[in-house]
Amino acid sequence: MKAAVYYGKQDLRVEEVPEKELKDNEVMIKVKYCGVCGTDIHIFNGDGGSFAVTPPLIPGHEFSGVVAKAGAGVTSVKVGDRVSGDPNDMCGECYYCKNAMQHFCTNNIGLGTTVDGGFAEYVVIREKQVHKFSDELSFIEAAMAEPISCCLHGIDLCNIKSGDTVLVMGGGPIGMIMMQLAKNAGASKVILSEPVEEKRELAVKLGATKTINPIEEDVQAVLADYCANVDVVIECVGNIHTQEDAIKFAGKGATVMYFGLAAPDESLPLKPDDVFKKELKITSSFINPYTFERAIQVLESKAIDLESLITNIVPLDDIVDVFTKPEYRRTGKVMIQVSE
Repeated sequence: MKAAVYYGKQDLRVEEVPEKELKDNEVMIKVKYCGVCGTDIHIFNGDGGSFAVTPPLIPGHEFSGVVAKAGAGVTSVKVGDRVSGDPNDMCGECYYCKNAMQHFCTNNIGLGTTVDGGFAEYVVIREKQVHKFSDELSFIEAAMAEPISCCLHGIDLCNIKSGDTVLVMGGGPIGMIMMQLAKNAGASKVILSEPVEEKRELAVKLGATKTINPIEEDVQAVLADYCANVDVVIECVGNIHTQEDAIKFAGKGATVMYFGLAAPDESLPLKPDDVFKKELKITSSFINPYTFERAIQVLESKAIDLESLITNIVPLDDIVDVFTKPEYRRTGKVMIQVSE
């Protein structure tokens, strides 16, 4: 089969590799689409992902497709079913799995991080990780189930209440998803801080009640004029400077969610007095525990506009361009089309 194989820092090659052998409890999926995630960019640049990456490896963990083969013991899906797959496969036996913290599983298998993933014509996954979706949902939408599931976990941890004011920092695909989920969760004011004009215009279309250009405007002054208090700040840039700003922009009693992934060796200054005087709750969100099926339901309900976020569909043969040409990352979500 054809696959994109990661061999080390900034070394990704499209080549022919053997198909995987199928175990009794596994499913082989013929991949239609696989999204390019910020984690994939981090891996390509040698920074690793949510889990340790050992090359050679086929990355890609946001995929959808059709069941091509099913192991002898598989009963919940059959050949031809339209499916997506949760890439985070937990053991169910360690301390964390037994204490409702499966995302910290000490024996986790991560498709596209610890084992081969979806930038390939076929991906093999255990049956329990496979989720069917209806004909009403397109393959390209279903490939967004994994990022939606991660965003749902983050939104849950924000504890947004009806009437809250939410500031989202960063208007990439994840920021746009978080903005829509915050609105759906009951926020009455949803503000996006984003320097790119086209992204700010899209944010208004997707439900933002206010947008701010952080390069040209005084963000704190705009916030003070627009709302009484910023109740939740969701940082989706993954930059230590915007993460520091998130503390500054947060209001009294606010929750600060670090959703963006900064480089592992970066750190930021923090004044405990600022946290104390505003009684801030600083948190983060790690992968997608117990949210994948919910993500499918959100997608099928059409509660989120995804079509506006997907700006590039790139064939597998050209995937290296996505990782080496910065213009791809300046627009929106990039999808790799693996098969028709």
